[in-house]
Amino acid sequence: MCGRFALTAPPEAVRAYFRFLEQPNFPPRYNIAPTQPIALVAARRDGRHFMLARWGFLPGFVKDVKKFPLLINARAETLAEKPSFRAALRRRRCLIPADAWYEWRANLSGPKTPFLFRRADGGLLAFAGLWETYLDPSGGEIDTVCVITTSANGATAAIHDRMPAILAPEDFDAWLNPDETVAPRLALLRPAPDDAIAFHAISPRINRAGEEGAELQAAV
Repeated sequence: MCGRFALTAPPEAVRAYFRFLEQPNFPPRYNIAPTQPIALVAARRDGRHFMLARWGFLPGFVKDVKKFPLLINARAETLAEKPSFRAALRRRRCLIPADAWYEWRANLSGPKTPFLFRRADGGLLAFAGLWETYLDPSGGEIDTVCVITTSANGATAAIHDRMPAILAPEDFDAWLNPDETVAPRLALLRPAPDDAIAFHAISPRINRAGEEGAELQAAV
């Protein structure tokens, strides 16, 4: 799964990479955790748009949010089969800007070891995602989102068996295309090339959602 990630690039760089119409200003975030608001990019008729949504997907059929599990990830292999994601897969695909994510390696003894993963060239990442506007019983609306994951590539599998589905810029339009044909979109969800991702162990401070700052990404 992908349970933490970071977006620390300047807003201008994020806008240039994703080519959305808005000009938002936002601070660097080194420890983005579930239930927090995260950035996403969605397509409309007039182009790509920047949005904020709660990280924790809520399908429209949910009656009691407190009893529904927190869906921060969706497995690419079963997206088309799961009732929770079917409608969003057809109509509400999105990109989630990031420049790093974190996973934990299980050890034979002791606590898990956290690792930072990023592009080998240090550039931005575009996670494939799904979003949904949830209407609660009182009539309130909340935009929600999840990160799509796929199997790990040959390099990262040593740390964790899953990784975010990362899209290249040349695939953005195909993923965001409002066409409801699912098969061509699913074909884009595959592990990153083995040499595309670099990673290193980091401090267990990342385990605490309230921690922030560039020092969280320092190698240990």
